[in-house]
Amino acid sequence: MSRKPVPAQSGERSRAELVFDRPQLMSQLFGEFDQNLLQLESRLGVYITARGNRIGLEGRAEAVAEARDVLQGLYNRISRGERIDQGMVDAVIAMSTEPTLAGIISADSGAPQIMIRTRKKTIVPRTLAQAHYMRELVNNDIIFALGPAGTGKTYIAVAQAVAQLITGSVQRLILSRPAVEAGEKLGFLPGDMKDKVDPYLRPLYDALNDCLPAEQVERRIASGEIEIAPIAFMRGRTLADAFIILDEAQNTTPSQMKMFLTRFGENSRMVVCGDPKQTDLPGGMNASGLNDAVVRLEGVEGMSMCRFGSGDVVRHPIVGRIVEAYEGVDA
Repeated sequence: MSRKPVPAQSGERSRAELVFDRPQLMSQLFGEFDQNLLQLESRLGVYITARGNRIGLEGRAEAVAEARDVLQGLYNRISRGERIDQGMVDAVIAMSTEPTLAGIISADSGAPQIMIRTRKKTIVPRTLAQAHYMRELVNNDIIFALGPAGTGKTYIAVAQAVAQLITGSVQRLILSRPAVEAGEKLGFLPGDMKDKVDPYLRPLYDALNDCLPAEQVERRIASGEIEIAPIAFMRGRTLADAFIILDEAQNTTPSQMKMFLTRFGENSRMVVCGDPKQTDLPGGMNASGLNDAVVRLEGVEGMSMCRFGSGDVVRHPIVGRIVEAYEGVDA
Protein backbone atom coordinates (compact mmCIF):
# COMPACT_ATOMS: atom_id res chain seq x y z
CA MET A 1 0.00 0.00 0.00
CA SER A 2 1.44 3.34 -1.03
CA ARG A 3 -0.39 6.57 -1.77
CA LYS A 4 0.24 10.26 -2.23
CA PRO A 5 1.06 11.82 1.15
CA VAL A 6 -1.64 13.81 2.91
CA PRO A 7 -1.20 17.60 2.84
CA ALA A 8 1.23 19.00 5.36
CA GLN A 9 -0.32 20.39 8.54
CA SER A 10 1.03 22.72 11.19
CA GLY A 11 2.88 21.19 14.11
CA GLU A 12 5.99 19.08 14.59
CA ARG A 13 6.28 16.26 12.03
CA SER A 14 7.03 12.74 13.15
CA ARG A 15 7.55 9.25 11.75
CA ALA A 16 6.98 5.84 13.30
CA GLU A 17 6.98 2.21 12.23
CA LEU A 18 4.98 -0.70 13.61
CA VAL A 19 5.99 -4.34 13.09
CA PHE A 20 3.39 -7.01 13.86
CA ASP A 21 4.35 -10.60 14.64
CA ARG A 22 1.42 -12.33 12.89
CA PRO A 23 1.43 -11.44 9.18
CA GLN A 24 -1.67 -13.58 8.59
CA LEU A 25 -3.75 -11.01 10.49
CA MET A 26 -2.70 -8.06 8.33
CA SER A 27 -5.56 -8.40 5.84
CA GLN A 28 -8.06 -8.02 8.69
CA LEU A 29 -6.13 -5.10 10.14
CA PHE A 30 -5.92 -3.27 6.81
CA GLY A 31 -9.55 -4.02 5.85
CA GLU A 32 -10.92 -4.72 2.39
CA PHE A 33 -9.10 -2.53 -0.14
CA ASP A 34 -7.18 -1.01 2.81
CA GLN A 35 -10.35 0.73 4.00
CA ASN A 36 -9.29 0.72 7.67
CA LEU A 37 -5.99 2.44 6.82
CA LEU A 38 -7.78 4.94 4.59
CA GLN A 39 -10.16 5.66 7.45
CA LEU A 40 -7.23 6.30 9.78
CA GLU A 41 -5.58 8.63 7.26
CA SER A 42 -8.81 10.59 6.80
CA ARG A 43 -9.67 10.88 10.49
CA LEU A 44 -6.22 11.57 11.92
CA GLY A 45 -4.48 13.31 9.01
CA VAL A 46 -1.56 10.89 8.84
CA TYR A 47 0.18 9.26 5.86
CA ILE A 48 0.38 5.46 6.04
CA THR A 49 2.54 3.01 4.10
CA ALA A 50 2.15 -0.74 4.48
CA ARG A 51 4.52 -3.51 3.42
CA GLY A 52 3.79 -7.03 4.65
CA ASN A 53 3.63 -6.89 8.44
CA ARG A 54 5.22 -3.41 8.63
CA ILE A 55 3.26 -0.15 8.77
CA GLY A 56 4.89 3.26 8.43
CA LEU A 57 3.26 6.40 9.82
CA GLU A 58 4.05 10.03 9.06
CA GLY A 59 2.36 13.25 10.14
CA ARG A 60 1.97 15.52 13.14
CA ALA A 61 3.56 13.98 16.24
CA GLU A 62 0.24 13.80 18.11
CA ALA A 63 -1.57 12.24 15.14
CA VAL A 64 1.16 9.65 14.60
CA ALA A 65 1.02 8.68 18.28
CA GLU A 66 -2.77 8.32 18.09
CA ALA A 67 -2.59 6.28 14.88
CA ARG A 68 0.02 3.99 16.43
CA ASP A 69 -2.20 3.38 19.49
CA VAL A 70 -5.26 2.76 17.31
CA LEU A 71 -3.47 0.26 15.07
CA GLN A 72 -2.04 -1.57 18.07
CA GLY A 73 -5.46 -1.65 19.71
CA LEU A 74 -7.13 -2.97 16.55
CA TYR A 75 -4.43 -5.61 16.13
CA ASN A 76 -4.92 -6.79 19.73
CA ARG A 77 -8.66 -7.08 19.17
CA ILE A 78 -8.14 -9.10 15.99
CA SER A 79 -5.67 -11.34 17.86
CA ARG A 80 -8.43 -12.07 20.39
CA GLY A 81 -10.76 -13.11 17.59
CA GLU A 82 -12.88 -9.95 17.49
CA ARG A 83 -14.35 -8.78 14.19
CA ILE A 84 -13.23 -5.35 13.03
CA ASP A 85 -15.53 -3.12 11.02
CA GLN A 86 -15.62 0.60 10.21
CA GLY A 87 -17.68 1.30 13.31
CA MET A 88 -15.07 -0.36 15.50
CA VAL A 89 -12.27 1.59 13.82
CA ASP A 90 -14.13 4.86 14.45
CA ALA A 91 -14.79 3.87 18.06
CA VAL A 92 -11.14 3.01 18.74
CA ILE A 93 -10.06 6.29 17.14
CA ALA A 94 -12.49 8.20 19.35
CA MET A 95 -11.31 6.40 22.48
CA SER A 96 -7.66 6.98 21.63
CA THR A 97 -8.13 10.73 22.11
CA GLU A 98 -9.54 10.33 25.63
CA PRO A 99 -7.00 11.10 28.35
CA THR A 100 -8.65 8.64 30.77
CA LEU A 101 -8.52 5.65 28.43
CA ALA A 102 -5.74 3.93 30.39
CA GLY A 103 -7.12 1.12 32.52
CA ILE A 104 -10.31 0.71 30.50
CA ILE A 105 -8.89 -0.96 27.42
CA SER A 106 -5.14 -1.25 27.49
CA ALA A 107 -3.30 -1.81 24.23
CA ASP A 108 -0.79 -3.97 26.07
CA SER A 109 -3.26 -6.17 27.92
CA GLY A 110 -4.28 -9.60 26.73
CA ALA A 111 -7.98 -8.79 27.04
CA PRO A 112 -10.12 -5.79 27.92
CA GLN A 113 -10.89 -5.41 31.60
CA ILE A 114 -14.59 -4.83 30.86
CA MET A 115 -16.60 -7.21 28.70
CA ILE A 116 -19.92 -9.02 28.44
CA ARG A 117 -19.91 -12.60 27.16
CA THR A 118 -23.00 -14.07 25.49
CA ARG A 119 -23.60 -17.25 23.51
CA LYS A 120 -22.90 -15.57 20.16
CA LYS A 121 -20.39 -12.80 20.89
CA THR A 122 -18.33 -10.90 23.41
CA ILE A 123 -19.22 -7.23 23.78
CA VAL A 124 -16.52 -4.75 24.79
CA PRO A 125 -16.99 -1.00 25.31
CA ARG A 126 -16.44 1.25 22.30
CA THR A 127 -16.56 4.52 24.25
CA LEU A 128 -15.73 5.64 27.77
CA ALA A 129 -19.44 6.17 28.46
CA GLN A 130 -20.11 2.57 27.49
CA ALA A 131 -17.31 1.39 29.79
CA HIS A 132 -18.84 3.34 32.70
CA TYR A 133 -22.28 1.95 31.80
CA MET A 134 -21.01 -1.64 31.84
CA ARG A 135 -19.52 -1.10 35.29
CA GLU A 136 -22.77 0.35 36.61
CA LEU A 137 -24.75 -2.61 35.23
CA VAL A 138 -22.76 -4.78 37.65
CA ASN A 139 -22.64 -2.44 40.63
CA ASN A 140 -26.14 -0.94 40.96
CA ASP A 141 -29.71 -2.22 41.23
CA ILE A 142 -31.44 0.33 39.00
CA ILE A 143 -29.61 2.05 36.14
CA PHE A 144 -30.90 4.87 33.96
CA ALA A 145 -29.22 4.98 30.54
CA LEU A 146 -29.86 8.42 29.04
CA GLY A 147 -28.86 9.65 25.60
CA PRO A 148 -29.45 9.62 21.85
CA ALA A 149 -30.09 6.65 19.60
CA GLY A 150 -27.10 4.62 18.48
CA THR A 151 -25.10 4.83 21.71
CA GLY A 152 -25.68 1.18 22.65
CA LYS A 153 -27.93 1.79 25.69
CA THR A 154 -30.45 -0.97 25.02
CA TYR A 155 -28.07 -3.31 23.20
CA ILE A 156 -25.58 -3.43 26.09
CA ALA A 157 -28.39 -3.83 28.63
CA VAL A 158 -29.81 -6.80 26.69
CA ALA A 159 -26.34 -8.34 26.41
CA GLN A 160 -25.78 -8.02 30.18
CA ALA A 161 -29.23 -9.47 30.82
CA VAL A 162 -28.53 -12.45 28.55
CA ALA A 163 -25.16 -13.02 30.24
CA GLN A 164 -26.80 -13.10 33.67
CA LEU A 165 -29.57 -15.38 32.43
CA ILE A 166 -27.00 -17.80 31.00
CA THR A 167 -25.01 -17.90 34.26
CA GLY A 168 -28.16 -18.34 36.34
CA SER A 169 -27.75 -15.18 38.42
CA VAL A 170 -31.29 -14.24 37.34
CA GLN A 171 -34.13 -16.57 36.40
CA ARG A 172 -36.01 -14.34 33.99
CA LEU A 173 -35.37 -11.63 31.44
CA ILE A 174 -38.18 -9.09 31.06
CA LEU A 175 -38.05 -6.55 28.23
CA SER A 176 -40.66 -3.83 27.95
CA ARG A 177 -41.49 -0.75 25.89
CA PRO A 178 -44.36 1.73 25.89
CA ALA A 179 -46.47 1.20 22.76
CA VAL A 180 -46.68 4.88 21.83
CA GLU A 181 -47.52 5.83 18.26
CA ALA A 182 -45.17 8.12 16.35
CA GLY A 183 -47.57 9.51 13.73
CA GLU A 184 -49.61 6.31 13.28
CA LYS A 185 -52.39 4.77 15.35
CA LEU A 186 -52.11 1.20 16.62
CA GLY A 187 -55.73 0.56 15.75
CA PHE A 188 -55.05 0.96 12.04
CA LEU A 189 -52.42 -1.80 12.02
CA PRO A 190 -53.71 -5.24 10.93
CA GLY A 191 -53.95 -8.25 13.24
CA ASP A 192 -54.60 -8.94 16.92
CA MET A 193 -53.03 -7.13 19.86
CA LYS A 194 -49.75 -9.10 19.59
CA ASP A 195 -49.50 -8.24 15.89
CA LYS A 196 -50.12 -4.58 16.68
CA VAL A 197 -47.57 -4.40 19.51
CA ASP A 198 -44.72 -6.54 18.09
CA PRO A 199 -43.45 -3.85 15.67
CA TYR A 200 -42.80 -1.58 18.67
CA LEU A 201 -40.82 -4.35 20.38
CA ARG A 202 -38.81 -5.39 17.31
CA PRO A 203 -35.55 -3.67 18.43
CA LEU A 204 -35.61 -5.83 21.56
CA TYR A 205 -36.02 -9.01 19.50
CA ASP A 206 -33.13 -7.88 17.27
CA ALA A 207 -30.82 -7.35 20.25
CA LEU A 208 -31.76 -10.74 21.70
CA ASN A 209 -31.09 -12.53 18.41
CA ASP A 210 -27.66 -10.89 18.27
CA CYS A 211 -26.74 -12.38 21.65
CA LEU A 212 -28.44 -15.79 21.55
CA PRO A 213 -29.06 -18.37 18.80
CA ALA A 214 -32.54 -17.91 17.32
CA GLU A 215 -33.75 -21.30 18.53
CA GLN A 216 -32.74 -20.46 22.11
CA VAL A 217 -34.56 -17.13 21.94
CA GLU A 218 -37.74 -18.88 20.76
CA ARG A 219 -37.44 -21.65 23.35
CA ARG A 220 -36.81 -19.26 26.23
CA ILE A 221 -39.71 -17.03 25.19
CA ALA A 222 -41.99 -20.06 24.98
CA SER A 223 -40.91 -21.22 28.46
CA GLY A 224 -41.36 -17.77 29.98
CA GLU A 225 -37.67 -17.26 30.77
CA ILE A 226 -37.73 -14.30 28.38
CA GLU A 227 -40.76 -12.06 28.32
CA ILE A 228 -41.25 -9.17 25.90
CA ALA A 229 -44.32 -7.06 26.58
CA PRO A 230 -45.69 -3.49 26.54
CA ILE A 231 -45.34 -1.59 29.80
CA ALA A 232 -49.10 -1.80 30.41
CA PHE A 233 -48.66 -5.54 31.02
CA MET A 234 -46.39 -4.84 34.02
CA ARG A 235 -49.12 -3.42 36.27
CA GLY A 236 -49.84 -5.36 39.46
CA ARG A 237 -46.73 -7.55 39.28
CA THR A 238 -43.65 -7.94 41.48
CA LEU A 239 -40.62 -8.91 39.41
CA ALA A 240 -38.17 -10.93 41.52
CA ASP A 241 -35.07 -12.84 40.34
CA ALA A 242 -35.28 -10.95 37.05
CA PHE A 243 -33.30 -8.64 34.81
CA ILE A 244 -35.80 -6.00 33.72
CA ILE A 245 -35.26 -3.55 30.86
CA LEU A 246 -37.53 -0.67 29.90
CA ASP A 247 -36.70 0.73 26.46
CA GLU A 248 -37.88 4.04 24.97
CA ALA A 249 -38.65 5.18 28.51
CA GLN A 250 -39.07 8.79 27.38
CA ASN A 251 -42.51 7.73 26.09
CA THR A 252 -43.81 6.75 29.51
CA THR A 253 -45.98 9.05 31.60
CA PRO A 254 -44.91 9.82 35.19
CA SER A 255 -47.57 7.42 36.53
CA GLN A 256 -46.38 4.65 34.21
CA MET A 257 -42.78 5.21 35.25
CA LYS A 258 -43.67 5.07 38.94
CA MET A 259 -45.65 1.88 38.33
CA PHE A 260 -42.76 0.29 36.46
CA LEU A 261 -40.04 1.21 38.97
CA THR A 262 -42.10 -0.12 41.87
CA ARG A 263 -42.29 -3.57 40.22
CA PHE A 264 -38.71 -4.09 41.39
CA GLY A 265 -38.30 -7.25 43.48
CA GLU A 266 -35.67 -9.29 45.33
CA ASN A 267 -32.49 -10.29 43.47
CA SER A 268 -33.40 -8.21 40.44
CA ARG A 269 -31.71 -5.61 38.31
CA MET A 270 -33.56 -2.93 36.34
CA VAL A 271 -32.34 -0.79 33.42
CA VAL A 272 -34.32 2.17 32.11
CA CYS A 273 -33.21 3.32 28.65
CA GLY A 274 -34.30 6.43 26.79
CA ASP A 275 -33.53 9.76 25.21
CA PRO A 276 -35.06 12.55 27.31
CA LYS A 277 -35.12 14.85 24.26
CA GLN A 278 -37.04 12.51 21.93
CA THR A 279 -40.42 11.84 23.52
CA ASP A 280 -43.42 11.10 21.27
CA LEU A 281 -45.95 11.98 23.98
CA PRO A 282 -48.45 14.73 23.10
CA GLY A 283 -47.24 16.93 25.96
CA GLY A 284 -43.59 16.73 24.91
CA MET A 285 -40.67 16.58 27.34
CA ASN A 286 -42.70 17.99 30.24
CA ALA A 287 -45.06 15.00 30.03
CA SER A 288 -42.28 12.39 30.02
CA GLY A 289 -42.03 10.03 32.95
CA LEU A 290 -38.33 9.58 32.21
CA ASN A 291 -37.55 13.27 32.70
CA ASP A 292 -39.67 13.32 35.85
CA ALA A 293 -37.87 10.26 37.26
CA VAL A 294 -34.41 11.66 36.56
CA VAL A 295 -35.24 14.81 38.53
CA ARG A 296 -36.76 12.88 41.43
CA LEU A 297 -34.25 10.02 41.68
CA GLU A 298 -30.86 11.58 40.91
CA GLY A 299 -28.53 10.63 43.75
CA VAL A 300 -30.79 7.99 45.32
CA GLU A 301 -28.71 5.14 46.78
CA GLY A 302 -28.66 2.02 44.62
CA MET A 303 -29.48 3.96 41.46
CA SER A 304 -27.13 5.17 38.74
CA MET A 305 -27.56 7.72 35.95
CA CYS A 306 -25.41 6.93 32.89
CA ARG A 307 -25.44 9.71 30.30
CA PHE A 308 -24.41 9.39 26.66
CA GLY A 309 -23.81 12.13 24.07
CA SER A 310 -23.43 12.40 20.31
CA GLY A 311 -19.76 11.45 20.66
CA ASP A 312 -20.84 8.05 21.99
CA VAL A 313 -22.85 7.11 18.89
CA VAL A 314 -21.39 3.85 17.58
CA ARG A 315 -23.39 3.57 14.38
CA HIS A 316 -22.22 5.14 11.12
CA PRO A 317 -20.26 8.34 11.88
CA ILE A 318 -22.89 10.41 10.07
CA VAL A 319 -25.42 9.44 12.76
CA GLY A 320 -23.31 11.24 15.36
CA ARG A 321 -23.18 14.33 13.17
CA ILE A 322 -26.97 14.22 12.71
CA VAL A 323 -27.45 14.00 16.49
CA GLU A 324 -25.10 16.97 17.00
CA ALA A 325 -27.02 19.00 14.41
CA TYR A 326 -30.36 18.34 16.06
CA GLU A 327 -29.04 18.89 19.56
CA GLY A 328 -27.67 22.24 18.39
CA VAL A 329 -31.12 23.25 17.14
CA ASP A 330 -32.84 22.06 20.34
CA ALA A 331 -30.35 23.65 22.69
